[in-house]
Amino acid sequence: MSSTTKLHDLKPLQFASEDTIQSAMKNISQIVGPDNMTVSKSELDNHSTDSSNFVPPKDHERPHCIVYPTSAEQVSQIVKICHDENIPVVPYSGGTAIEGHFIPTHRGICIDVSKMNKIVQLHEDDLDVVVQPGVGWMELNEYLEPYNLMFGPDPGPGAMIGGILATNASGTNAVRYGAAKDNVLSMTVVLADGTIIKTKNRPRKSSNGYNLTNLFVGSEGTLGIVVEATLKLHVKPKNEVIAMINFKSITDATKTVSGLFKSGITCNALEFMDDRQMLAISEMGTGGERTWSPHHLLLIKLSSPNLNSLNDVIKTVKDVGIENNGFNIEIAKDDETKEEIWRVRKTLLWNSLQWAKKVKPNATILPTDVCVPVSKLPELITKTMDRLNDADLLATAAGHAGDGNLHVLVIFEPDQAKVAHELINEMSKLAIELDGTVSGEHGIGVSDKRELLEQELGIETIDLMRTIKFALDKKGILNPDHIFKIDPSEDRHPFS
Repeated sequence: MSSTTKLHDLKPLQFASEDTIQSAMKNISQIVGPDNMTVSKSELDNHSTDSSNFVPPKDHERPHCIVYPTSAEQVSQIVKICHDENIPVVPYSGGTAIEGHFIPTHRGICIDVSKMNKIVQLHEDDLDVVVQPGVGWMELNEYLEPYNLMFGPDPGPGAMIGGILATNASGTNAVRYGAAKDNVLSMTVVLADGTIIKTKNRPRKSSNGYNLTNLFVGSEGTLGIVVEATLKLHVKPKNEVIAMINFKSITDATKTVSGLFKSGITCNALEFMDDRQMLAISEMGTGGERTWSPHHLLLIKLSSPNLNSLNDVIKTVKDVGIENNGFNIEIAKDDETKEEIWRVRKTLLWNSLQWAKKVKPNATILPTDVCVPVSKLPELITKTMDRLNDADLLATAAGHAGDGNLHVLVIFEPDQAKVAHELINEMSKLAIELDGTVSGEHGIGVSDKRELLEQELGIETIDLMRTIKFALDKKGILNPDHIFKIDPSEDRHPFS
């Protein structure tokens, strides 16, 4: 028996008949109650569409129903029914994913965990908290505010813990606190047959066999459904300031990032926005009363419990910035100014979309998510923007410069969608050539990144992932064909 599983050796997936699914839905309704199940077309659409999907879902791309369990036991019972009857299962939490993570390739049952939204227990002295998957990271941080604690990752607004763990999401804080995998101690997971397991207890380290926690992080619901998680917490930074430095050259900006790392200082966040992004902010007036320079910008969060030490850190940042031709260096210290500045960074996707519609009324945006070594960022950004300009496509660029994660927001009208999509794939291939990855934090879903993963990791590695998938989910019911294909007959494409 081979250690790997090749796609061409598999048979097309065969799932339950329509009659069997309808019968199973009646049994599932008895578990969750009729108020916690819906077949509403609008809800089915909402649970099968995201920004990776340029057209409304077809009938065969909608789940049969949405169920809203309120406990791990209910999730287990639902999954057991689906396993016994061979019905696909698609997990769903906040619905903020943008790579088609919850687009059902074989219909089935969508399990929405948003009603499992309890903060179960805070262990303040141990700096950890136990939560259900429907808890939003922003709501969690509001709960933790009185304790002067915080959850490290800060992905998009509305993201919930279930999806954050499923995609190994991160955000602007990753340069200091890491991604989801670095901020979870253990998880309770429902497996494909309904079995409930706990990956480990709460110690900060253990040497007790396979790291099952990290096996499920980033698995996008293909190996199991997270029903509870114990998360690491952090003490909120003290005396935090935001440094802003403008640059005329992308290379100078990224050299500053490398220089800051080499200086030994710790940054809480290190963000980049290109000159076109700054132009969009200025033209849309979304930057508050501040006048924003139309040049590339680094935003750097810094902190220290000791004010004298903080002043030394600020001086280092200024010196490194000046060494690399930085200008307009400003340090924001008061809360109102810091909030105004960071709001611009956290709302840039919305701002770019509004700017796009001002420039091109029928335009929409497709964000990218490649990640490369920091030293390769200038080449990645420059070549990408040149190629987009050649194709007459507008784009803005921003990213987590501290870890080389770049988001190019490609602006296009309906008749440019296919070209935009092809150019984004070119950008992903360029990232691979630069020793990077096609996804820094958004995940793979059912996007074209599935095929690109073979170029990045090698087909043997994908075949090994497929073996792990079938070891835990022999029938292939959990989010089938996400990350990589398990059905050789599946041929989904955004423009099909």
